[in-house]
Amino acid sequence: MKIAIHGKSTGPEAQGCISDIIEHLQQDGIHLSISEEYKKDLNEREFSTHGLKSFRRGEDLSDYDFVLSLGGDGTILDTITYTNDAETPIVGINLGRLGFLATIPRNDIQSALNKLVAGTYDIENRSLIHVDSNRGLFEPFNFGLNELTIVKKETSSMIVVHTYVDGDYLNSYWADGLIVSTPTGSTGYSLSCGGPLIHPSLKNFIITPVCPHNLNVRPIILSDRSEITFEIEGRSSQFMVSLDSRSQSVDDSVEISVKREEFEAKLVRFPETRYFDTLRQKLNWGLDARN
Repeated sequence: MKIAIHGKSTGPEAQGCISDIIEHLQQDGIHLSISEEYKKDLNEREFSTHGLKSFRRGEDLSDYDFVLSLGGDGTILDTITYTNDAETPIVGINLGRLGFLATIPRNDIQSALNKLVAGTYDIENRSLIHVDSNRGLFEPFNFGLNELTIVKKETSSMIVVHTYVDGDYLNSYWADGLIVSTPTGSTGYSLSCGGPLIHPSLKNFIITPVCPHNLNVRPIILSDRSEITFEIEGRSSQFMVSLDSRSQSVDDSVEISVKREEFEAKLVRFPETRYFDTLRQKLNWGLDARN
């Protein structure tokens, strides 16, 4: 079995967990590699990476059985850019805070690794959003698990996002910005702006305005087989475009379109972890003293 490891900047409190993970897997005779970015971060903290081989973003990981994502939900979003179209299953180990996507807590790591080696797990397929633009935004990793966001930058004035679905005019959103979310991303920024919860198995996009000027404008759910295009204008010519945790500054000459990515993200889930349980436990969804 071959397992790749990726993480983000990790404090001293989590380094013991990382040592245990590496030691546990090496005892099982598993071939381990670590991302070059993460290896550099750990070495700077005088943390031994046990002579592990490294890999770079963009390398083909199709011959790996799994990628361990060590961190929080943001680390999983970053790990997606490593798995790319190889669709290598991602195991999210939560060394961060909320852990909505990274569902394995620190006190359950050993058990989870044993189940992984024993093959006691499920694979969830999560659709991705693909971004095209006349500026080459985010290329060659112009895809994301959660959402694309267009927002105003360094000004109090709202912006206008003219939006088209498969070439048909939908609406001009006078707002602080606009979110196009996948079902996975429906529990993130979109939810905080009044968007609906969508089960991750569904095939939809959610368009959610950020602080719209017209209060009768509400989120809308579309098929992810649609192509959505945008034209942006405002008093300022500078705007911010974000794809998951990555952001780029653009001007009003940018042309952006989104559609569903041809490949998917695969997340490892264990039998005791279910989506509705995660909703209740992590988001306090439906919290009621009578239940």
